[in-house]
Amino acid sequence: MKIFPASQLIINADGSAFHLHLKPEFLADKIVLVGDQDRVNMVASFFDEGSIECDVQSREFHTITGRYKGKRISCISTGIGTDNCDIVMNEIDALANIDFSTRTENPQKRSLEIVRVGTCGGMQEDIPLGTFLISEKSIGFDGVLAFYHDRDKISDLGFEKALTEFIHYPAKAAVPYIVKADEDLVNRIGKDDMMRGCTIAANGFYGPQGRVLRVPIAVEDINERISAFRYDGQRITNYEMEGSCIAGLALHMGHKAMTVCCVIAQRKVEAANTDYKPRIAQLVQTVLERI
Repeated sequence: MKIFPASQLIINADGSAFHLHLKPEFLADKIVLVGDQDRVNMVASFFDEGSIECDVQSREFHTITGRYKGKRISCISTGIGTDNCDIVMNEIDALANIDFSTRTENPQKRSLEIVRVGTCGGMQEDIPLGTFLISEKSIGFDGVLAFYHDRDKISDLGFEKALTEFIHYPAKAAVPYIVKADEDLVNRIGKDDMMRGCTIAANGFYGPQGRVLRVPIAVEDINERISAFRYDGQRITNYEMEGSCIAGLALHMGHKAMTVCCVIAQRKVEAANTDYKPRIAQLVQTVLERI
C-alpha cells in the first residue's frame, strides 16, 4: 500500500490541505472554479439560504461549499495562471481520493465534476463581446503537463505539430499541448446560448498573449497567425490563462472538467468591456443550474 509522505502531501495541523486549508469533508463532488477570490462570494450568493457549510480563505484560494437548489457545490478560487491550477487540482484530488489520517489512497475512487467559469479575449471577428464560450479543446502554452507522465497520451499531437509550425512558435518556449474537455460535461453545460471553440491558455497576460508594451515580443504577428490557423476544420477562438492545466490534470486523475468563459475583450477589433460583472453573474447562474 502506497503511503504519501509529509514531503509529498503536506497536511496542516488542523487536518486541511496545505494551500487550500480545506478539509476533506467540505469538498463537494461538483466544483465551480473561478480566478478571482471575490467572485466566490458572488457565486455563493446564489446558494440556498442557510446551506453554506464552510467558508475558508488562504492567500488567493477561497472556498465556499453550500447548496444550489439542493445540489451540493464547492466554489474555489484559483487565482491567475496554470501554476495555481496545478496546486488546486492536486489538492482537490487529494481531498477526494486520499485518506488524510493514514496518508493512503482511498479504495473507492471519487470522480469530481469541475467547471471553470472565467473571462477571456476573443480571437475571431465573429465572436462578439459578452459571448459565453466553451473550450472544447484547451491549448496549453504553459508547459505544466510536461512534468507529468504520459503527457503525449492526452494531447492531440497532430494539432500540436500543425499549430507550432504555422504560428512560428518560439523554439525555446514550452511545446503547446492540446486537451479535450469532458464531452458529457460540455453537452450538459453548453446549450444554444453558448459557443464552442479551441482556447489558448497562455502563461502570461502580456507577451504570451501577443501584447506589446515596452518590451518587444518574439513573434510580432503571432496573434494574426493564431487567428488565421485552421486544423481539421477547427480554429482558435479565444485566450484565457487556466483551462489547459485543469483539463489535462482532470484527464490524468479521472475527473470531468471543462472551461466556459465570457468574452470581455476582442483582440481582432481591439475592443474591451470592463463592465462585465452582470454578464459573469448570468453565466455563473447558468452553470449552477446545469452542473
